[in-house]
Amino acid sequence: MSTRTGSADLPLHGGFVPKWLADRMTRLGAVVSEAIVHHYGRDELLRRLAHPFWFQSFGAVMGMDWHSSGITTSVIGALKRGLKPLENELGLHVCGGRGAHSRQTPHELAAIGERVGFDGAALATASRLVAKVDSAAVQDGFDLYLHGFIVTDDGKWAVVQQGMNGARKQARRYHWLSEGLTSFVDEPHAAIDGPAQGMIVNLADRRAAASRQGQLDLLASLGPDGVARELARLEPARAASPEPAQGVLSHLVMPAHHDVRPSDIHARRLHGNLAAAADRGPQDFTALLLTPKVGARTVRALAMVAEVVHGAPYRFSDPARFSLAHGGKDRHPFPVPLKVYDETIRVLKSAVQKAKLGRDEELGALKRLDDEARRLERAATGPSVEELIAEERSQSHLFGGRSVFGWEEPADARGHDDASSSRGR
Repeated sequence: MSTRTGSADLPLHGGFVPKWLADRMTRLGAVVSEAIVHHYGRDELLRRLAHPFWFQSFGAVMGMDWHSSGITTSVIGALKRGLKPLENELGLHVCGGRGAHSRQTPHELAAIGERVGFDGAALATASRLVAKVDSAAVQDGFDLYLHGFIVTDDGKWAVVQQGMNGARKQARRYHWLSEGLTSFVDEPHAAIDGPAQGMIVNLADRRAAASRQGQLDLLASLGPDGVARELARLEPARAASPEPAQGVLSHLVMPAHHDVRPSDIHARRLHGNLAAAADRGPQDFTALLLTPKVGARTVRALAMVAEVVHGAPYRFSDPARFSLAHGGKDRHPFPVPLKVYDETIRVLKSAVQKAKLGRDEELGALKRLDDEARRLERAATGPSVEELIAEERSQSHLFGGRSVFGWEEPADARGHDDASSSRGR
């Protein structure tokens, strides 16, 4: 069946993505997508995008705020810009977006269908149905405002959409995947996730089939006015009944705090990343890649990017860990090290371009880096999260550190501590 593969609850944040970061997110998002398609195919990229924990980690490794609602808009926007020039080569298309862009999704799908040959009208209907299920059939207190539809030339798709609950200052992201589609209204969800917020209406549950048919029968026999009278009669009894307890389901819920804390990171996996960078870096990235100016700090970032490309789903339970690759635009966990970010993109782009010509050595080096991280994490130890963040901040000016607050200066020139200038948004 069509699967809603999960959801994510995120703090609702304002702010903006500066152009210097948005441009880099576009390039990094495109080249990571190319690497995944090269190794595992288009269908696997759709599966990754439909995985809420992977999606959050993907946004974190791009330098976005690791826990906030802005990751969804930024990642979808970056992929739409970055994959547009590659759509004929990869057979991948990103439609929709935030606000008015979301409402253009059916028109975009129809236009792409005319070019590549899939049934654009049917996919436009699928787009509308997915949005309706998560906004009308499932009423959980979140109003949809973003709808991203990623589709392949052979008509397979993933949907990432997001709703807002302004009163709670939360956003909720919903992920769908088209594999095995049979019905949009008969239990399409793998789970309905989120903290308890009172009674949730879920007419897409298989057990609600009688209710759906009953509503149709009631409308046919009573008409709209009769239905309104019945609702008015039942309302007092419904208000007096206790609300049922919700089951506890596995889902991604990001904390409200903006800073990265040890509790947000799986330390053993982090030490595996660091140990692999130290162990494989000299062998693979000097002798094999022969890429000038690629130092230890870039290899550390590449170790985390390699995991985004190759990691198994269970390894993305701590998205905050991936923010240690390229920091965050609001200085959490540290300013974005632009020199490292640019080197990461350059190494990946070189590896992907050579792989297209049948030379997989460089992409193979990234795969070995990820394999080594998994092997070493069983025994690796290292500095604490606090120590790593403090070291990165102290050296930020050397790596071209930048945030929405400006360029980083040496610590002795700033004249204030990190906390006073790293307020979240």
